[in-house]
Amino acid sequence: MTSQTTIDKTGPGDKAPSAPSGGSPASGLRGHPWFTLITVAVGVMMVALDGTIVAIANPAIQSDLKASFADVQWITNGYFLALAVSLITAGKLGDRFGHRQTFLIGVVGFAAASGAIGMSDSIALVVTFRVLQGLFGALLMPAALGLLRATFPAEKLNMAIGIWGMVIGASTAGGPILGGVLVEHVNWQSVFFINVPVGILAVALGVFILLDHRAENAPRSFDILGIALLSAAMFCLVWALIKAPEWGWGSGTTWTFLLVSVVGFALFAFWETKVKEPLIPLALFRSVPLSAGVVLMVLMAIAFMGGLFFVTFYLQNVHGMGPIDAGLHLLPLTGMMIVGSPLAGAMITKLGPRVPLAGGMAAVAIAMFGMSTLDAGTGSGLMSLWFALLGLGLAPVMVGATEVIVGNAPMELSGVAGGLQQAAMQIGGSLGTAVLGAVMASKVDSDLAGNWKDAGLPDLAPTQLDQAKEAVQVGAAPVAPGTPEAVAAKITDVAHDTFVSGMSLASLVAAGVAVLAVLVAMLTKRGENAEAGAGVGHI
Repeated sequence: MTSQTTIDKTGPGDKAPSAPSGGSPASGLRGHPWFTLITVAVGVMMVALDGTIVAIANPAIQSDLKASFADVQWITNGYFLALAVSLITAGKLGDRFGHRQTFLIGVVGFAAASGAIGMSDSIALVVTFRVLQGLFGALLMPAALGLLRATFPAEKLNMAIGIWGMVIGASTAGGPILGGVLVEHVNWQSVFFINVPVGILAVALGVFILLDHRAENAPRSFDILGIALLSAAMFCLVWALIKAPEWGWGSGTTWTFLLVSVVGFALFAFWETKVKEPLIPLALFRSVPLSAGVVLMVLMAIAFMGGLFFVTFYLQNVHGMGPIDAGLHLLPLTGMMIVGSPLAGAMITKLGPRVPLAGGMAAVAIAMFGMSTLDAGTGSGLMSLWFALLGLGLAPVMVGATEVIVGNAPMELSGVAGGLQQAAMQIGGSLGTAVLGAVMASKVDSDLAGNWKDAGLPDLAPTQLDQAKEAVQVGAAPVAPGTPEAVAAKITDVAHDTFVSGMSLASLVAAGVAVLAVLVAMLTKRGENAEAGAGVGHI
């Protein structure tokens, strides 16, 4: 399916360029593909960085604002919920009003909310502005992909998405390092204030460089009921996944939210077949490669986010590293994603996505299997090997799955496709953390009491055992103040060995998910509609 595009250039005195079909390049900086890529990368960097940088600041926020643990959890959960629930709707807004406008609004709102968090003097204000951050981040992310799709010609799109993926990967993995430096040497407010100058730079670049691209047959109305049904279904799904570790997977509350989510998605699908201009035309999923790309993104995020969740506890609580040192130990992962993403883009352009995607997920499976062999005494060299292989495997998947989803969608739905890509990653990350967290909890529950007894430690009361299990699930040793040194050493050994056995099982499950993703990758192929995005600017 092909579509023509009409272009609105908002700069004063600019001569409107011809549509892509005319092949006439844009003049100067406005609409230049590579400068467009730099601009959207600066904006996307803020959102990706905030996904991990804030985790380092949470203890300082809790102490400074006298917040409870539940309050601090909302700092992350509020942001994540707002982002995940809003992404597809935000992508539709970009398709309707233009991706340039939604990108700039997203950047301004995200930076302003960040500054407001830094000036907040209560946990309620911090959480409120974190939710706003998530909403504006949802506007920004799909718009960035829509701009790349419309600006780059088909033969350069994979390389552009490769660099885009590199920025996201580097920002996500680099968040703990930067956060540790800022919290340790400045204050927790600086973690949020840093977004303000970055946002100003992104807006300044965007005003002068970004060119508005709109498909002629872009939607002209809003599917309000569809937005409400999808948002409610997404909220119930993500909320159930977030709260399942606290409520329990067998809890009636957990299953009520999951059931309501399923009903919501079913009603949404039914309504989309009735409305004239649906939020997500279900015919989009008749494309097997696009559907496979969405599933692949979910599976990749389950393996990656779920596995990485435990690695941070392993480095800090088992090996006793500080936040900065732990972040530095993840540099092989970050480095291979930075190096591998543009290379993956070039490889996918030459070979198509199928082989690089399958090979990438195979590398992820091997890396997760390798991580299942880590123990409390594993050295940095072996850890670095598995982290590097994980980064090398993730690079082609981040690039290729994104191109498969966006490239197989028609031009007028590029924003929705970008929202699908991001929503799939957010849901996969939540699923990975929840499911692998349940695997870890189950393993700790079954092993801790026996390991405790085998070590000759005094019996624990049921309440004490429950408290010990909670500590061990994150790799911490439940050593009470005043415990004799010899006994404390035994408790620490038991806690670390039990945690590592749980992490090993969770890593094996993640490896199995990655193997399944290899099979899904074989259903992908190059975007059929990529030519519709042939670039306007010169390369």
